Order: sequence, then structure tokens, then C-alpha cells
Amino acid sequence: MVISSGIFRCDELDGYAAVDEGGEIIGYITYVIHGKDCEIISLDSIIEKKGIGTAFLQQVEETAKHARLITTNDNVHAMAFYQKRGYQFAALFPNAVEEARRLKPEIPEKAENGILIRDKILFSKVID
Repeated sequence: MVISSGIFRCDELDGYAAVDEGGEIIGYITYVIHGKDCEIISLDSIIEKKGIGTAFLQQVEETAKHARLITTNDNVHAMAFYQKRGYQFAALFPNAVEEARRLKPEIPEKAENGILIRDKILFSKVID
């Protein structure tokens, strides 16, 4: 996965997974800890509105005083999800996806919702 802070292989990162009764993965989170800071690299919940993503965030937030993550401008669902859980816009990186596409050309130009994928947005949360 290519994000502004580096290139990561999610299968080599710390993380958690949720599985259903049949052993199928229904959600996962990967992250990197830097001292008291946690950088969330990926979060995916196959079954939404069941608290899986929220539970993952709460779990990794227990290990840090500050959490951050990056999403792209087309991911309006994620932007709402994180803001509802106390994350704030911290920085905008205009046209940052262009560089990511050089490393990972399969990143599409346009999302399924019709929005051009161009910018990266940093979200941040101070944890009490």
C-alpha cells in the first residue's frame, strides 16, 4: 500500500482481523506504532454498521496518544466514518495520488462514485 508516509506491505504489519463463524475474514486493520503515535495504514470492514471498524479503531487507540491516517478525496464514506469517531482533517496533499500511481499504476483515475482520485487527506486524533 502506498501512502504519504511510505510504502507498506500490509501483510507484514501489526494488525487485527475479525472472522465470521465460518472462519472468513470480515474485517481487518493494520497499523504502525512510532513511540506514542499510531499510524493506521488500512482499515476494511466487509460487513458495515456492525461496529467492526469502530472496535478496531478503539483497539489500536489504546496503544497510542495520537492516531493518524490518510485517505483519498473520493472516499467520502471513510471521511464521515472517521469524523464521527473524533478524527479531524489535519492536512490536504493536493495531487498526491499522482506520485502513488507512479509506484502503483493500477490505482484508478476515477472512483466508483465518479469522483476523480487526486488528493490525499490526513486525519488526526489526539487520544485522551
